[in-house]
Amino acid sequence: MGLKYIEPIKSIVLLLLVLLSITFTLSIWTYTPRLDPIEQSPTVDISIGQRKNVKEIIKPYKFMIKNDEFMRGTTEQLDIDQIVNEMATWKITQLLRNPVEMNKKQMNEFFRQQNQFTLYFQGDVPLSVYDEILEIEEVNIPQFSFDRLVVKWNPKDISFEVHFLNRASGIHYYGRVTPIDTMKSYRSLVVGSEAYKNYAEVLQPDGTYLAVSNESLTIQKLTYFQEELSPTRFRDALFNDPNAVRRSQVDATHEEFGDDHASMIVDTDLKMLNFVHPAAETSESIKPSELLIDVIDSINEHGGWTNTYRFSHINPSYRYVKFQLFTEGYPVHSNAKETTEIAQFYGDDRVFRYIRPYYMLDDPLSEEVELPSGVSVANALMNSDQLDFGTVEEISVGYMMRHDPEQRVYVMEPSWFYLVKGNKNWKQYTPEQDGGEQYGLE
Repeated sequence: MGLKYIEPIKSIVLLLLVLLSITFTLSIWTYTPRLDPIEQSPTVDISIGQRKNVKEIIKPYKFMIKNDEFMRGTTEQLDIDQIVNEMATWKITQLLRNPVEMNKKQMNEFFRQQNQFTLYFQGDVPLSVYDEILEIEEVNIPQFSFDRLVVKWNPKDISFEVHFLNRASGIHYYGRVTPIDTMKSYRSLVVGSEAYKNYAEVLQPDGTYLAVSNESLTIQKLTYFQEELSPTRFRDALFNDPNAVRRSQVDATHEEFGDDHASMIVDTDLKMLNFVHPAAETSESIKPSELLIDVIDSINEHGGWTNTYRFSHINPSYRYVKFQLFTEGYPVHSNAKETTEIAQFYGDDRVFRYIRPYYMLDDPLSEEVELPSGVSVANALMNSDQLDFGTVEEISVGYMMRHDPEQRVYVMEPSWFYLVKGNKNWKQYTPEQDGGEQYGLE
């Protein structure tokens, strides 16, 4: 009789186990524990200085215009900004490449033509990057870089045509201009330029086109009190884990920050730092436009524009980009020991090497200094027995920076500088140039 109830009992026990399993499962699914709210960790702001766009970083340093009546020009930054802002309202259409590459003679003859103005750039600017400033109506903008931008106008119908030229390669692109208001652009760019300083061409033995101001200039001599950023801010911005970084004293004027992957040497005397991340090194090719944007973005990531720096040089083969310090609209040069540049080698999706100053320039004390005309400087260089004037390709105004650590000041001395062909470093002109020393700048 006991055996009679075994099977029903088994069924009842199995049912109870199934119901108990379902109950436990539902309780797990629907259970909500009472937890204290998690406080979100505050985000760390590693913005050291400013973030800037392409228009603020890529700027011409000189504007020169000529027609049948005059040749004028300016290096005043406010003037140049107004010119670029007006051109930013244009659209460039029907962009074409000149099938014939210009030789040096053809290039110089092109610059001598009438009814045109020229914007001068320090480095080779990738056209596809400059499209962010001057709109180019082209689906596939060519991988081409220029260092001179020439705008021609037709006096009869007041139409414009833009030309992008690379003096080293002779490559030349051109396109039609569609302004929003043609007459406004003409009045602003052509008629308005009559107020600029007189310019004149200086004849070169090999026919190189060189035009400089024919009037003296009044420039401000500037004195900045020494200010600096803490190198630890760059440590926090550049290393993956700032807490893992070790700090050590190398000698009286050098400190080293480092972890197992990267290092940063700080020169406390010259206020410079040199960061390197060896694992990021690469020799893979890269387009100039991509390289320039990558470097600008990497500096923007930590707000690295602590002073006014502008694009000045690019070498895609070495994945190298350089930015020049500017103040009051003029480039600042220095001697071999002090730097006025930000230089970066961009590696595999990140910075490989990053060399830069960490001093700050705030409100300066100023006094007026008069400089001779560019023509008189050119004549002095022409008569110098220590220089082959035929090798000079450009003459321009800038500042020579002198650091006085005892007085804790940076002094910016206005001066003329000249650029020798095949050399990316400007040289300072001094009144003793006729028989005196030539100062090479790094």
